[in-house]
Amino acid sequence: MQALLSAIAQMDNTTDAHRVFHGRGGLYPGCEHWTLDWYAPVWVLTSFKPVSEDELALCHQALAQRWASLAPGVPLNWVFQCRAQGEAQTRLMAGSVPEPHVVTEQGAQYLVHVLRGQNHGLFLDMANGRAWLKQHALHENVLNLFAYTCAFSVVALQGGAAQVVNLDMSQGALAVGQQNHRLNELPAKARFLGHDIFKTWGKINKMGPYGVIVIDPPSYQKGSFIATKDYIKLIRRLPDLLEPQGHVLLCLNAPELDTAFLHAQVAEAAPGLRFVERLANPAPFADIDPEKSLKVLHYQKT
Repeated sequence: MQALLSAIAQMDNTTDAHRVFHGRGGLYPGCEHWTLDWYAPVWVLTSFKPVSEDELALCHQALAQRWASLAPGVPLNWVFQCRAQGEAQTRLMAGSVPEPHVVTEQGAQYLVHVLRGQNHGLFLDMANGRAWLKQHALHENVLNLFAYTCAFSVVALQGGAAQVVNLDMSQGALAVGQQNHRLNELPAKARFLGHDIFKTWGKINKMGPYGVIVIDPPSYQKGSFIATKDYIKLIRRLPDLLEPQGHVLLCLNAPELDTAFLHAQVAEAAPGLRFVERLANPAPFADIDPEKSLKVLHYQKT
């Protein structure tokens, strides 16, 4: 775990939420199960396999030493989460977590909840996707599918979107999304639909067409969405939903599915879409095999 300890020794005290160490990318042999994130003012250390109390003690020592240098006299706050199958747990290891817990990213504020569940309310690897949308949203009608806590909607409205339609099956996630909009004092130009996307096409069509569509689904969620069989159903709808020259971001975070999977689906179901670029992931999320990391593909209707 030396690479993790070295990263801790070199980390900075910055304002925005971000990933500090990404062992999951395979660039640090022996540390593939570790990640460390900064959700100010809390460090969140995650392991994807069981670890010993001795290892956690070493991490605590490293965090305490670095934090004493970065913020003398300020209490250290850190949380440990284990995501090993059958041994999932979340523990407050030192200090406290604010309630409500609000973090910042690129001029936006978001509510997060690092002590509840595996998803904290803001996916840090999607930072560049949010930055892209903020730059492309001016005057656009934006459709945000699988909206979760509506971070894409927040940046779209910050970028001057005419309207954003957020759709997600989770009413709880959308409720947090509405709080995020209030937190950022955004105009009332967003709609929040807590529906099954596959049963809502009539309503979605009625509020279109859209200048920008973001599709960021779970890769595998039984009873909701399975990428290998359901993604093509979404892509098939895009030509009718998009305005002429409209943009779409197709997102996929499944290590077993590569960019060729999405390209093939678009070629089959929406050949009128032109591939523009793959957005780079944030630098801390570097991966030894980019095809196993988050894929965010930008297409445009011709």
